[in-house]
Amino acid sequence: MNADTGSGFETTQCSQCGMTIHEGMDHQKTDDAVFCRPCFDKLSAELQHAVAAQSTDVNYAMGLVGGVLGGVLGALVWWGFTIVTNISLGLVAVVIGIAVGKGVIFLSGNKRHLNLQIMAVVISFLSFVYASFLVNRSFIQQALEAEGTPFEIPLLPSTEMFLEVVKAGFSPIDLLFLGIVIYQAWKIPAPLAIQQQG
Repeated sequence: MNADTGSGFETTQCSQCGMTIHEGMDHQKTDDAVFCRPCFDKLSAELQHAVAAQSTDVNYAMGLVGGVLGGVLGALVWWGFTIVTNISLGLVAVVIGIAVGKGVIFLSGNKRHLNLQIMAVVISFLSFVYASFLVNRSFIQQALEAEGTPFEIPLLPSTEMFLEVVKAGFSPIDLLFLGIVIYQAWKIPAPLAIQQQG
């Protein structure tokens, strides 16, 4: 409840403790609330503690497991979409970055850290490249079968064959999709920041 004191200052109540805030009292306004100074300082300290805790005691091993599982899931979604629709839609690959980022956070204990961001980016890049191989492999094998010269490309080929298959379906737009994948993987595990009030 607000009340005009006649001096241009409206008395109001602290959103936390309900204390009436009069003109001249130290207080803090946010976008959607007003706090007396003690309540604001206490809430700020609690928030800072929570934000700091997000980057401590990070379980990197489980974060790695979560990221790899996310990468596998994302790659299978893209490859599966290609097999079902017979269309190579790179935009579907964006799910790789999202799945990796979410997986890293979830299995690391809902932690956020620069190292988790780097981990997620590396896993997403490798997952995107291998998913590109799987997608291109499917189309190459279909083409070979249509020509009457079936040839089974191994799922784990030599490095030379792997690179040839990946390059076979490469287009500049793939760099855009890869950029989006990496951006999602980088953004999702990023530590939360506290917006400072003016």
